[in-house]
Amino acid sequence: MLKFLGAVLTIAVAVLLLIITWPALFDFQTTWILAQVLSMRSLVTAAACLAIVFFVLLALARPLRAFAGTLAVLLTIFVVANGILLGNRGFGNTDFAEKTPGSITVLSWNTLGDAPGSAEVARLAVEARADVISLPETTQETGIEVAEAMRDAGRPMWVHTEWFDQISPARSTTVLVSPELGDYMKVTSNEERNENTKVLPTVIVEPINGNGPTIVAAHAVAPIDGQMDNWRDDLAWLAAQCESGSVIMAGDFNATVDNMAGLATSDGATLGACADAGTASGNGAVGTWPSRIPALLGAPIDHVLATPDWSVTGMRVATETDGTGSDHRPIIVQLSPTTTG
Repeated sequence: MLKFLGAVLTIAVAVLLLIITWPALFDFQTTWILAQVLSMRSLVTAAACLAIVFFVLLALARPLRAFAGTLAVLLTIFVVANGILLGNRGFGNTDFAEKTPGSITVLSWNTLGDAPGSAEVARLAVEARADVISLPETTQETGIEVAEAMRDAGRPMWVHTEWFDQISPARSTTVLVSPELGDYMKVTSNEERNENTKVLPTVIVEPINGNGPTIVAAHAVAPIDGQMDNWRDDLAWLAAQCESGSVIMAGDFNATVDNMAGLATSDGATLGACADAGTASGNGAVGTWPSRIPALLGAPIDHVLATPDWSVTGMRVATETDGTGSDHRPIIVQLSPTTTG
């Protein structure tokens, strides 16, 4: 009987490890609990390493040798497979190519309701020479303060904010755009939620003269109990915003590239027709949340994505902002126009 139970448990563990490693095979990437586990793939892999040690020691006990040894082998395969997968996405590459005419630098930072303050956001934006700044959970007032500080530093910005209410800062999203990119107007609406993400607002701005990319400052709701359907709808709606034209999308998606599986509309894309800058630049396994744990153990849920007319020529996760108030780390991405023959 014990051998039978051990065999059943071993099979169950093997199936669970396979699902975590390759969730899209079962279409489980947006399933409750599994979605959260997948977002913390690096942390789960690290925990599996500790579990291997435990089961190896347990295997020294003769009655449990076969069971514990088998689990240790399964976990070792799991760690190797996930280590290869994470390595392919990239553990961090902070190299930036020289900025060329037409290049755009994007800064994205969920500020947890203005927590770091406008001065810290402006300092990082000026240092990065950002042309577009996506700020989920940031009020219009703070966005204006950031723009004023950047203007004083010689980098003026236009401010566009979308809010579902002005009670909670988390229900606002602000995007700043450099006048050097031309004049932009906001095209999202907070009057009909079917024209926006469901719970937390997204801002979309388009060039008035039609020259330049559409810019989407995204904020999908977190995949928590009671919000799973809204989260899935948010990701699908954001994918639809990236299906045609020139688009740069940046913000807090509350999703990793694992969760986005199945939402790409073309080869090489991640969401709609947009590709993830993190994976393209060798930073896809660097976590942006939560900022209180090491970046290589965190969840890469903040992204900059762009259509194929843009190539990634630099990216870094700004770990130096840890401790400034937000539970998210900013990401800085440089995009350059794709050269065509």
